[in-house]
Amino acid sequence: MLFSSMTFIFMFLPIVGLVYFCLPKTWRNYWLLLASILFYAWGEPAYVLIMLLTILINYVGAILVDKYQKYKKLLLIGTVLVNLGILFYFKYFNFVMQNINALFLSHISFVDVIMPIGISFYTFQAISYVIDVYRGGVQVQKRLSKLALYICLFPQLIAGPIVKYHDIEDQIDNRKETFDKVYYGVQRFIIGLSKKMLIANTLGVVADKIFAQPVTEFGTGIAWLGALAYSLQLFYDFSGYSDMAIGLGSIFGFKFLENFNYPYISKSITEFWRRWHISLSTWFKEYLYIPLGGNRVTKKRNLLNLLIVFLATGIWHGAAWNFVVWGLWHGMFILIEKITGIHKRVSGWLLSLWQHAYTILAFVIGWVMFRSDNMKYAYDYIRNMFGLKGHVVSLYKLGYYIDNIEVITFIVAVLCAIPVFKNMINMGNRSKWYQLGINTWTMCLFVLSASAIAASTYNPFIYFRF
Repeated sequence: MLFSSMTFIFMFLPIVGLVYFCLPKTWRNYWLLLASILFYAWGEPAYVLIMLLTILINYVGAILVDKYQKYKKLLLIGTVLVNLGILFYFKYFNFVMQNINALFLSHISFVDVIMPIGISFYTFQAISYVIDVYRGGVQVQKRLSKLALYICLFPQLIAGPIVKYHDIEDQIDNRKETFDKVYYGVQRFIIGLSKKMLIANTLGVVADKIFAQPVTEFGTGIAWLGALAYSLQLFYDFSGYSDMAIGLGSIFGFKFLENFNYPYISKSITEFWRRWHISLSTWFKEYLYIPLGGNRVTKKRNLLNLLIVFLATGIWHGAAWNFVVWGLWHGMFILIEKITGIHKRVSGWLLSLWQHAYTILAFVIGWVMFRSDNMKYAYDYIRNMFGLKGHVVSLYKLGYYIDNIEVITFIVAVLCAIPVFKNMINMGNRSKWYQLGINTWTMCLFVLSASAIAASTYNPFIYFRF
């Protein structure tokens, strides 16, 4: 079920919310768990069994880790490997078999495996729980229903943010639902919905038109238009989902950590990853980078640790070589910044502008790799961006790819990607007229977003495929 669907907004969410607040507190977790399972089963009824199996494996695994201290390291490794094994089979098996056939010119037949939606997210959440128990940072959860709620809570089940167990442990039993939280949650949900429906989907039309064409059929200007449109589409699509998830969590009394913090104002790739998909970055830091030794090792080993983390980041995003290269691309810049120190804050607007320009160039080229169907297309596309494809005759004029509405949306998207409007809002005096204006604007966004949903047929989020 999609957050950006009539079924969710006008049927599922109102019913779940109404029943939730009518129930006594002792029954609310059970109702949320039932609603979350129904939410997931709505689109993929068969694959809900995989999620329930993951929950059971980690429930038993954590209990064994906690009970048998002498063997807890082996039990942890075993539980993590089972999790990764399930993830590997459903997400990477096809990719590995295809590459084996290509490498050895073999014709090994295999069953084409379909990946369950959200498996990367809920698998990482489950792993974080077992590791937290192993480290002694949290108490083992003896109630299966409560662990199940943590792993499959519907606001963040499909595409995050990745909620670590130690960040939410107390909230499972001790959270307080208030009018202010509900109000904030509804407002945050509408903001995320408008990001998705009004900005991401509109710019997605531009990007899809361009990336659907052979590279030989458009010139440098159109290549840059496609790359920038996709960069903005991806940001508003994913941050919009995160806003909706955080808002839904707030409605039911949960506080999820922020997942985005204006990443496109970054002045280095190091800073970019502190602002982009924060929940994934912190997950890899806590559960991979630090266990590898982090920065408490030699300089060479530290650089290797960073490269391993970004290789893993690329692989996590998808079973394709372009994701692997994309991860290494970012890892390469992280290493360069670590070695040279060019990511450190500098004085002077000219150097600061150069840092910002370099960072934009790096992540936009990276998004081309991320968006392309294969590395051959990505390579040719990037060459086209810099005029290295020679003379290219555009099959269509610029007006075919972008109209006036999309131009306006593009400008709004750029302005909203920097904290200018946020700062203006924070400058308000919070009077009743000011609040009335904010509420009116929010309702307008909701009406426009709902109209966009009614006019469309399907609005999947980009990160659903990860």
